[in-house]
Amino acid sequence: MKSLEVRAGHLTRNVGLNLAGQSIPIVIGILTIPYLIKGLGVEGFGVLSIAWMLLGYFTLFDLGLGRATTKFVAEELRHGETQRLRSLVWTSLVVNVSFGFVGGLLVALFSPVLAERVLRIPPELVEPAITTFLILAFSAPIVLAAASLRGVLEAAQRFDYINGVRAISSSLTFLLPAVGLLAGLGIPGIVLLLMISRLAEALAYFFLNRKALPVLKSGFSFDPTSVRQLIGFGGWVTVTNVINPILSYLDRFMIGALVSMAAVAYYAAPFEIVTRLWILPTSLTMTLFPAFSTIGTASKEVLAGYHARSVKYLLVLMGPLVMILVFFAGDILRVWLGTGFAENSTSAFQILAFGVLFNSLAQIPFVMIQGLGRPDITAKFHLLEVLLYLPITWILVKQVGITGGAIAWMVRAIIDFLLLFGASSKFTGVAVYRERGLVRGAAYVAGMGAILVVASMLNPSVLVKALVSSIVAVFFVLVAWKYVFDAAERQFMISIVGSPLRPTKEIP
Repeated sequence: MKSLEVRAGHLTRNVGLNLAGQSIPIVIGILTIPYLIKGLGVEGFGVLSIAWMLLGYFTLFDLGLGRATTKFVAEELRHGETQRLRSLVWTSLVVNVSFGFVGGLLVALFSPVLAERVLRIPPELVEPAITTFLILAFSAPIVLAAASLRGVLEAAQRFDYINGVRAISSSLTFLLPAVGLLAGLGIPGIVLLLMISRLAEALAYFFLNRKALPVLKSGFSFDPTSVRQLIGFGGWVTVTNVINPILSYLDRFMIGALVSMAAVAYYAAPFEIVTRLWILPTSLTMTLFPAFSTIGTASKEVLAGYHARSVKYLLVLMGPLVMILVFFAGDILRVWLGTGFAENSTSAFQILAFGVLFNSLAQIPFVMIQGLGRPDITAKFHLLEVLLYLPITWILVKQVGITGGAIAWMVRAIIDFLLLFGASSKFTGVAVYRERGLVRGAAYVAGMGAILVVASMLNPSVLVKALVSSIVAVFFVLVAWKYVFDAAERQFMISIVGSPLRPTKEIP
């Protein structure tokens, strides 16, 4: 097996694969969520959204082994295939599944408390909610196994395999509830279908691991030394993994506990829309983490270049999308979910959209710092943030409801952004942001936002909004092409237009 190299063209191909793999589930989610809300009721959909959240965040029980596996497998592959690679992968899988059983047991034990006391679930939904949480508890080892195996494929840069599986699995997250409703199943039956789909996902990753890394076919190998190495790196990552779900979803629990499950639904729907934008940073950071792990501190110039350019590209892509979403927030909710959601969720939608922009930009320095072997920095930041976020969210949700939850989430995202960029500048220097055009990119996005804010004050019709936003978007695309991207970047983009997954040029 040849050692892996980090090249801009290779990264671009992988990002393209990640985007393709995540786009289909987003479309399916947009189409099915209105049907699910209608079929389950607002409170029932609130319970399902909590189930989705738990299913997606069981990885907090892996003690950072998923991220550690990706890092150390990437380092092994940098030097070529070794027998140690086999023991590293198998050891990570065994330990992760073991932690999954422990985590599932904890969820099972606390299911009655969660359903009866923590969340304001209507009495008629308490029993199915407890059953739902118990089913989710059994899925914890499966979810952790899939995460560990996916991390190996990320290290091997086999994003074609990853996205082939994930496109199907993520689509089933929305399709199976719809199928369950058609079959007359309740929420527990729907979640059971989701658990079975997660098992199929884990098995698919297992066989693809064996195909991508033939050395795994040599048989099982468990190495206690690898456990120490993985947990040594994963210890601080664990802090982040435990806190991240709190930082990401504490608002939903607070709203459910202090307001109602109906309010959770009014909050969760716009949250699901705006966080679909995470497809862009996720596609990029999945590729960048093994790349940063491979580069390390060997070349500060290369490291700084990838970091600054990645942030700039993300800002230029996401900034206009966020501004347009904010501009059309009420109209989107009205068409998608009806007048009730437009009246109750528009402010939260707009505030969350700004928070998602800052949160997305922060993911680049986050993966760079961890890729350089310093997960302690990100963990300490998150410890500080959670101490601030808990009281702020409690106060704002209690006083302002779902809008308060959105404000608290946005403020936390901005603080995280500032802390991570301050820390990353210690590795890359500050000058690189100016040299790579990041400051111009920020000015470009701010200018577009200012124009749309002024336009919204005139209370235009949807047709006028569409015309204004189209003109502004075209104008700022031209501005960005001329003044934000440099000559090398423009040449690189031209080279990939004809074949987006196989670029022929490299950025110097």
